[in-house]
Amino acid sequence: MIFFSNERKNLVSELKNSPKVKQTVVVLFLLAGAAPLAAADQPELLRLEKSADAMGSAYTVEVYGYDRVKMEAAADAALDEAHRLDELLSNYQPGSEWSQVNQHAAEKPMKISPELFQLLSACLDYSRQSEGAFDITVGPLMKVWGFYKGTGHLPHRPEVEAAMARVGYRHVHLDSQAGTVWFDRAGVELDPGGIGKGYAVDRMVDVLKQYGVTTALVAGSASSIYGMGAPPGHPEGWAIDIRDPWKHSKTVAEVFLKDMSLSTSGSYEKFFRAEGRIYAHIMDPRTGYPAQGTVSVSVVAPRTIDSEAWAKPYFVNGRQWAERHKPRDFRVYFCQDRTDQPCAWLQ
Repeated sequence: MIFFSNERKNLVSELKNSPKVKQTVVVLFLLAGAAPLAAADQPELLRLEKSADAMGSAYTVEVYGYDRVKMEAAADAALDEAHRLDELLSNYQPGSEWSQVNQHAAEKPMKISPELFQLLSACLDYSRQSEGAFDITVGPLMKVWGFYKGTGHLPHRPEVEAAMARVGYRHVHLDSQAGTVWFDRAGVELDPGGIGKGYAVDRMVDVLKQYGVTTALVAGSASSIYGMGAPPGHPEGWAIDIRDPWKHSKTVAEVFLKDMSLSTSGSYEKFFRAEGRIYAHIMDPRTGYPAQGTVSVSVVAPRTIDSEAWAKPYFVNGRQWAERHKPRDFRVYFCQDRTDQPCAWLQ
């Protein structure tokens, strides 16, 4: 247990109530076992946490350091990066570059920024490598199933078939020399939901590194997380719980992130019940229907964009496929709808 002097308690109270540090929590503390008062020449470690909303998700930055001013600047810059990406990648904002592509790329080849070009190129690579289980063009299906800005509903089969006519990553064409994207079919619509948070978290981590931060936790909602360095007292890394997909108050596994990411896709995140079945928001783009048989997949990988992107095809294609295609530097925790071995780390 860590104890604070009255002077420190008053300082924490002032910081929390100050309008200049709105949405900021700064905690001054001593490591367990240290003396109540630090030596004059030994700076105290600070913890700072900030959050902001972007791309329909909450992004949080937790930073450790010794200079509060520099920590504030680094955290603000990281959250500014999330807001910048909101302007670039959000499909909720009609004026974003992503939305502009959806509106006009079927008309003619459209010149796009190098950043968006590289991201779309990565998405097409994920699609090819996952045998189509990851597909950035899943947008029409998300809408017909009611998962775009909603909790979902059961569509009629003709509606699904009509949406499927506009789904398929092979309808997206990139010209590296011209820097353009073109859809060969009207109605194709890109959905950043399967990759946006992971990309944003990685970019925020890069910003923190540019500011000299060495110890931080960056999260996009609770589903895409990156642990930089190791927090005080935990040299193994940041301890992250993987929750039980059936009993959310329980933990089924614990992960330590040290310069690693964790992303989770679960059927419990957004779903509905109809005709005696549960339909979740994770689509199989090849069938037009939500994937069945898997409950949750958690992926540990060096980059958050990879852990988030690959959680979906592992979920869709199932445990055996995931075991065959998992890279050596990935760890995958798989929960399936079975009673003999529902949750386990893949070999």
